[in-house]
Amino acid sequence: MPDRSPLRDRLARVIFGHDTRAGRLFDGALIAAILLSVAVVILDSVASISTRYRGALTVAEWAFTVLFTVEYILRLWTAQDANRYMRSFYGLVDLVAVLPAYLSVLFPAGRFLLAIRVLRVVRVFRVLKLSEYVGQAGVLGDALRAARYKISVFLVAVTTVVVVVGSLMYLIEGPEAGFTSIPAGIYWAVVTITTVGYGDIAPQTPLGQALAVVLMITGYAIIAVPTGIVTVELSRAGQPAAPRTARVCPACTLVGHDADAAYCKRCGAELAPPGQTP
Repeated sequence: MPDRSPLRDRLARVIFGHDTRAGRLFDGALIAAILLSVAVVILDSVASISTRYRGALTVAEWAFTVLFTVEYILRLWTAQDANRYMRSFYGLVDLVAVLPAYLSVLFPAGRFLLAIRVLRVVRVFRVLKLSEYVGQAGVLGDALRAARYKISVFLVAVTTVVVVVGSLMYLIEGPEAGFTSIPAGIYWAVVTITTVGYGDIAPQTPLGQALAVVLMITGYAIIAVPTGIVTVELSRAGQPAAPRTARVCPACTLVGHDADAAYCKRCGAELAPPGQTP
């Protein structure tokens, strides 16, 4: 492998590094450019602004696209392993940030996909040295995985409720009130039980309104269920695991009981105190 030039190494420290002043300034300027480019795309989607400033917005869009293209090429050139960078999360995001502009030449509506450039702002975690806190997301992930079966049962129960209530509303109200089919009734039930309440479909008969009241009250209770499940699992995930010992159950020979356990967690047989042979 040929030796890297000093210029290439210096650029690599600036582009990929964040422990130097130059690296922090580069990342800060990059984030500012990303936010400005996203603002340009958002403004371009507003008809009144786009009509009045179409030329300036187009120039700004392409200026940012060229800037990010040059930056992506420099990252490929200065990376220790260009293939690894291209396959990394940041590498894919950097590539996706510039592709829509070139695709918009063939598909004009695709230029609005440039708004996904905002994903690149995740680099702020490196700039502000907040990456160590991202690991806390693992605690939330563990809690969600631990609660997945309970939440699945909850979702099945909610689905059953909205299907039953939606079907009843179709029978009670009928097409005259907007309940033209069972799916329309299910849609209304979902909107009602989640307390969104668009109001595009509403029951007209006293019986239908009474059923709607029951579903509304049920909705408040349902909202609290997944919150409580995840909260319990979060509190468990944040607690240290109970210390285990090498004590062996005399009945089933299970090893690895909690230090304060008095009985086997598999068969219920009494365990000998720690340090004593059963």
